[in-house]
Amino acid sequence: MRACSEAPASPGRRRLLRALSLLPAVAWLGRPLPAPASPPRLAVTLHGAAGPRRLDAEVARSRAERGRGLMGRDRLAEGAGMLFLYPARQPARNGFWMYRTRIPLDIAFIDAEGRIVDIRRMTPCRAERAADCPVTRPDAPYRAALEVNAGYFAAHDIAIGDCVSWPGDGAECGAR
Repeated sequence: MRACSEAPASPGRRRLLRALSLLPAVAWLGRPLPAPASPPRLAVTLHGAAGPRRLDAEVARSRAERGRGLMGRDRLAEGAGMLFLYPARQPARNGFWMYRTRIPLDIAFIDAEGRIVDIRRMTPCRAERAADCPVTRPDAPYRAALEVNAGYFAAHDIAIGDCVSWPGDGAECGAR
């Protein structure tokens, strides 16, 4: 703020100050933008009929991360997935869509005790509008969801009722 006793800035001085304020932006021109931060990862263990199986899962905790999910990916590595964590139990009416998701996926919906309450197959949606994509909903409320490559759960004998654990979740899969 300018004190009352100061004289107003001349038009030439204002142009100079405006030009100087743009210097930081000009300095960035031509430089690559920083890469977005990689999502955090967790070792997720699926406790199925064939014994425990580990996955390297990206974690989506925030609303923005969960909304973005695996959009725009051309592939998901074998033995990888994305774990969607929620701060509270989600009703069965809340589901997942495949808008702008290019790869077929399986999704396991997981309750607060770490048990899989439903498994569904999801196919890519090529619609121009998100509202035109189907929503995949579970048959029961859930607290987390795990997306993997389509066919992964069946290939590794992972089924409804099996347990899923990750560091810090509190599930006691090994004790059951």
